[in-house]
Amino acid sequence: MRRGYTFYLFAALGSFLVVYITLPIALIFIEQSADLEMLSRTIRDPLVVSAIKNSLLTATATTLIALLLGVPLGYVLARADFRGKSIVQALVDVPVVIPHSVVGIMLLVTFSKAVLDSYTGIIAAMLFVSAPFTVNAARDGFLAVDEKLEAVARTLGASPLRAFFSVTLPIALPSIASGLIMTWARAISEVGAILVVAYYPKTAQVLILEYFNNYGLGASRPLAVIMVGLSLMVFVILRWLVGRRNGGG
Repeated sequence: MRRGYTFYLFAALGSFLVVYITLPIALIFIEQSADLEMLSRTIRDPLVVSAIKNSLLTATATTLIALLLGVPLGYVLARADFRGKSIVQALVDVPVVIPHSVVGIMLLVTFSKAVLDSYTGIIAAMLFVSAPFTVNAARDGFLAVDEKLEAVARTLGASPLRAFFSVTLPIALPSIASGLIMTWARAISEVGAILVVAYYPKTAQVLILEYFNNYGLGASRPLAVIMVGLSLMVFVILRWLVGRRNGGG
């Protein structure tokens, strides 16, 4: 199909956003390349290594919890009509618009010492702000699955649970996987709620802010570069795996 001027106009407009996103990422790497020695010292710093491990472990744990709880909720929202459904869907989306510092305060009010300065607190903060990505992606994925396919599986003798795992889930899986990637990305980028709930054990997000406040841009930049590079690498790998599965190869 021949592409008209509308396509090229939209492509030109969209390219500004791509450049806007790409430019800061590229420049922070270029700036840091002038001081590779400091980058090397930062990578070897035990405090930095520990903080990065904390971030990766808690973000991954958060994603697994979101998978366990969010996918069933997404299925219910996709398949059932019930009184108060719109309220449930609104509640799922509310964390996206609540200021992150407020999230931290709400979690402290709700769970008190159970979340204060603990891995539990970090995961609780991450889960609150990132779970909507899993729920919404799962819901959209299940909505795209024709219910007649489930009915056919049932007529062939499959139980509801077996029909779900053998028919519905495989078809919805690409959408769910994309939601889980976004959940992980949102979790590992969270800082506001974590600062309120669990300043310790230290995560990389909190450590970057601490370095910036105490020592300035030069001290915080190497760790920022490490986190950007690590996040990009994980994101690209996960997106490639999802795309490879979608392509059937």
